[in-house]
Amino acid sequence: MILESDQKIIKFFKDLIPYIIIIILVVLFRSFIMTPVEVEGKSMYSTLDNGEILILNKYNKNYKRFEVIVFKNNNDKLIKRIIGLPGDKVEYKDNKLYVNGKYIKEKFLKNNQTTFDFKLEDLGYKKIPEGYYFVLGDNRTNSTDSRIIGLINEKQISGKTKFRIFPFTKIGEF
Repeated sequence: MILESDQKIIKFFKDLIPYIIIIILVVLFRSFIMTPVEVEGKSMYSTLDNGEILILNKYNKNYKRFEVIVFKNNNDKLIKRIIGLPGDKVEYKDNKLYVNGKYIKEKFLKNNQTTFDFKLEDLGYKKIPEGYYFVLGDNRTNSTDSRIIGLINEKQISGKTKFRIFPFTKIGEF
């Protein structure tokens, strides 16, 4: 025979189950699918500003040229743009990007950003090895990127982003 106090305890735990399921789903969603990430610094200016909050897509690991990614570098999370893909030969000459010898326009660069001459050979590579990426910040004169820290291993990449949720006046794709 179940006492009235036992019935109250059972009802309490039955009522609690949906909330526990919701918490578990939110944790799983944030861990494996999408999570917010904050822009720190000015290396992606004028595309992104310090303090903006973006949604990080963690599940799609198919990275393409010019996508914005978040990756781990030591204890920091950095936000940069993919410029070179595995197998590419990357070079900047006279402020122009050449990939595999062909000029590629960087339409996202604003405010006459300057990219000083650079060759992938400066990092000791003829081509970007499989599983690695060459990344740059959009603010080329104020960015700690592949020119300084080297190529980024795909295992370092947390995900990619193209959607801003804060400030509210700038919500949407960038």
